[in-house]
Amino acid sequence: MTGTTPTPSWQAVFFDFDGVIAASLEVKVRAFANLFAPFGPVVQDEVICYHRANGGMPRHLKLRHCFEVIAGKSINDQELAQMGHNFAELVLEEVVTAPLIPGALSTLEQLLDSSIPAFVVSGTPQDEMRSIVDRKGLQPYFTEVHGSPRTKTEIIGDIMSRFHFTPESCLFIGDALADYRAAIATGLQFLGISPQGQPSIFPDDVVIASKVCLHI
Repeated sequence: MTGTTPTPSWQAVFFDFDGVIAASLEVKVRAFANLFAPFGPVVQDEVICYHRANGGMPRHLKLRHCFEVIAGKSINDQELAQMGHNFAELVLEEVVTAPLIPGALSTLEQLLDSSIPAFVVSGTPQDEMRSIVDRKGLQPYFTEVHGSPRTKTEIIGDIMSRFHFTPESCLFIGDALADYRAAIATGLQFLGISPQGQPSIFPDDVVIASKVCLHI
């Protein structure tokens, strides 16, 4: 189902970041390809497929799976932390300079003007995510910015509890099945971002749009 959400107002709106706020999805794809280049093209291709199929997963979990299951290399916590650091170095500047998704800024401006709080809920490590939001000049639009290692369900649950929001009066905007599942798990309404011309990954009853847009 394509369109925009019909609810005239929201208590809060939750956003994934890559592919929803910033056009930075391919930046992460290139970083995974670069990081796993030493294992050869077959492993690279499998890693990229896994990454694309698991958007929204906390990065440390995705990296561990790619190393241990796909590349067949055991990795301890210290090595995993170093790989996460290497990944961040590959992507940070490109994500900071990536253009915004059409409609994202105008939607954030609408929310700010309407005094509706907005939150980032990302699979990117939290310190990195907060740095990116700050460097892109988007901090004034968000009440809070959150990332991994907590899952999206855990982050949303914590925010809902602290702010005493009503789930059905809140919206999560995401482009991955992990976003949809987090919305379902926490009782939020959901808007799926699905690039124009590409098949939707979401169930048929999910409202989708090719860009961020709201009636508020």
